[in-house]
Amino acid sequence: MQSTAHDFKANVGKALVDPDLQESLTRLKTGFKDRRLAAVQQMPEFEALRDQARDIKNHTLANLDFYLEAYEKKVIATGGQVHWAPDAKAAREKVLAICRKAAARTVTKSKSMIAEEIALNSFLEANDIEPIETDLGEYIIQLRNEPPSHIIAPAVHLTKDQVAETFAIHHKKYGFEHKLTERNDLVQEARHVLRAKFLAADVGITGANFLIAETGSSVLVTNEGNADLTNTLPRVHIVIASLEKVVPTLEDATALLRVLARSATGQEWSSYTTLTTGPKRAEDRDGPEEYHVILLDNGRSSVLGTEFQEMLRCIRCGACMNHCPVYGAVGGHAYGWVYPGPIGAVLNPQLLGVEEARDLPNASTFCGRCESVCPVKIPLPKLMRHWREREFERHMTPLAMRYGLSLWAFFARQPRLYQFATGIASRLMSMLGGKTGRFASLPLAGGWTRHRDFPAPQKGGTFTAQWRRGVRR
Repeated sequence: MQSTAHDFKANVGKALVDPDLQESLTRLKTGFKDRRLAAVQQMPEFEALRDQARDIKNHTLANLDFYLEAYEKKVIATGGQVHWAPDAKAAREKVLAICRKAAARTVTKSKSMIAEEIALNSFLEANDIEPIETDLGEYIIQLRNEPPSHIIAPAVHLTKDQVAETFAIHHKKYGFEHKLTERNDLVQEARHVLRAKFLAADVGITGANFLIAETGSSVLVTNEGNADLTNTLPRVHIVIASLEKVVPTLEDATALLRVLARSATGQEWSSYTTLTTGPKRAEDRDGPEEYHVILLDNGRSSVLGTEFQEMLRCIRCGACMNHCPVYGAVGGHAYGWVYPGPIGAVLNPQLLGVEEARDLPNASTFCGRCESVCPVKIPLPKLMRHWREREFERHMTPLAMRYGLSLWAFFARQPRLYQFATGIASRLMSMLGGKTGRFASLPLAGGWTRHRDFPAPQKGGTFTAQWRRGVRR
């Protein structure tokens, strides 16, 4: 996927005036949040589980090399193969080599953010291999040639009418002449089309929610069952996952699963939780003949031991974006790359470079909702502040902002001068505010006053001055 993170502000402008997107986001603001809240309230020990999940991930990251090697040994022992990919290009090439060895013409895929990260679909198409997304949301956006707008609900930005129109355009070749409008009918139509794709595929590609070092298994969590068909029917199964998906034991994976579904969709458990371990054995009736795991680094190992390491705890539940007021206003495509919302504001600068994604860490009110709902307690606001510091250090912030902060810092380091200056400014702005008590425009504040008035300070002086006079409310 080509990044447009550098055009974040322009993307936001388009998103705010898109009526279909705004209609879809209105539904998002209640659905996921309400269901998560209900699920959490039914589990008194949920906060203790969050602590446990955080500790499991911290322990794993502190010993990542050990658990990755243990996982590789188990995969090999069960008949599978592990391929190490330092970057996206290497991962794509390894997938292509496996597909060509299998003489694959079509590939079914279950939803995978890593596949999006390495731009796998377009790469396979360029090499005459047809990738077929089997997750309903991913299938819809594939037909529309759009990237996902959410980690767990890739087509959440679309209305039902837009989906119906998409199917009407693309499904005529399968014999569907009439445009369907009801959700259940649309799902049945997609199933009819995808069923033949499942049966014809030579290779199945899945992601992984977790990789278990103890058993060499991959864990897949879905609500549609499409991943089970993807990893069972084709002759070859490829798992693509990033390094930090490994966990020590099956018990650890179970603990993480208890917070994953509740945080993501408000379910106790997703409809399907599937463990795959190697290719089929002699006594197995179903399963792939070959089992491959591609482990992607793509800059993650460079985060270990730094102030950004905590970002690698993410289990891709999407709770942070479900509760983020910025995401709720502009949607996922505005962020310009694979990972939207607060986790995207932290992860994308690492994967793309802070020069490309410098606006994303600034797209936050710092309300703290993302951190308060994160099942592994990632301090997302703190990590965004770290990226802002990097941006400032590299002189990427506008000159007006840099000089303004320098001026503020000069006064802030001299409390008496600061109090004197703010007192004068407060009284002056209070007088100039006139009867309305608001400013329609202000020098150096055009970004604010273009969209809303600026309130004038109330009479009575600054907070510090009122406190000294004993004013209490």
